[in-house]
Amino acid sequence: MSDALSCERVERAFPLGRGRARPVLDAMSLRVQPGEFVSLIGPSGCGKSTLFNVIAGLDRPDSGRVLVGDGSAAGQDVTGRPGHCAYMPQKDLLFPWRSVLDNTVLGLQVAGVGKREARDRARELFPAFGLGGFEDARPGELSGGMRQRAALLRTVVQGRDLLLLDEPFGALDSLTRTEMQSWLQQVWQRYRWTVLMITHDVREAVFLSDRVVVLSARPATVRREVVVGLPRPRELSLLTAPEFAAIERELLDLLHEESRRALEQQATAQAGGSTASR
Repeated sequence: MSDALSCERVERAFPLGRGRARPVLDAMSLRVQPGEFVSLIGPSGCGKSTLFNVIAGLDRPDSGRVLVGDGSAAGQDVTGRPGHCAYMPQKDLLFPWRSVLDNTVLGLQVAGVGKREARDRARELFPAFGLGGFEDARPGELSGGMRQRAALLRTVVQGRDLLLLDEPFGALDSLTRTEMQSWLQQVWQRYRWTVLMITHDVREAVFLSDRVVVLSARPATVRREVVVGLPRPRELSLLTAPEFAAIERELLDLLHEESRRALEQQATAQAGGSTASR
């Protein structure tokens, strides 16, 4: 059986003009197994969101390819083609004039599903997402955590096996974020989606993930993959356990090392630019 997702030596650079380019992804290779929860961490600006755009088919790499599982041994080449995964961006992007139910069916309706069928499919998920009774509410009546649950419901109701979550809880306060992490773990264990998540919260990555992939400074490549061999379900008390702290410390050391390298690269580039302008 093929991997749920495979990125094979993906490279991407963006033109700067005058024949110059900024390399963002460097021979990026990444594999995610069906039903696996994998988190991506790396220095700010290293190319995580660019990688997500390439995986989702919203951007085409300069070289390399993206494969998704289709039951065959090799998988299906979806490079530069959208529609094979569900993508949840950082902001909930709920339309304030639409009900919560009508917000959650937008993806289905764009895909051509009839309004009644789309509503029926979304409505079935409302209790599991803690939104039962709020189908007719407006987004402004919901808490931050409820808005994020609605945004995730809108993502998963599309029926894709692969979910891309880009800092889904980054805008929430600490307490709400912790509650949402516990909730996400519960619904993931129930539905067993394949999840690839970007986060800047190392503790969140360890708590939720089967594996954490550390990206290098730009141009990003995989610096290290760390398996999180902690038992599930994971209770909040695990956050203070020595084995949890050891994994968190390993990841923080790697992340700080790459962040320092990114700052050094930035300083070198600025110095080179100043010299060239003289």
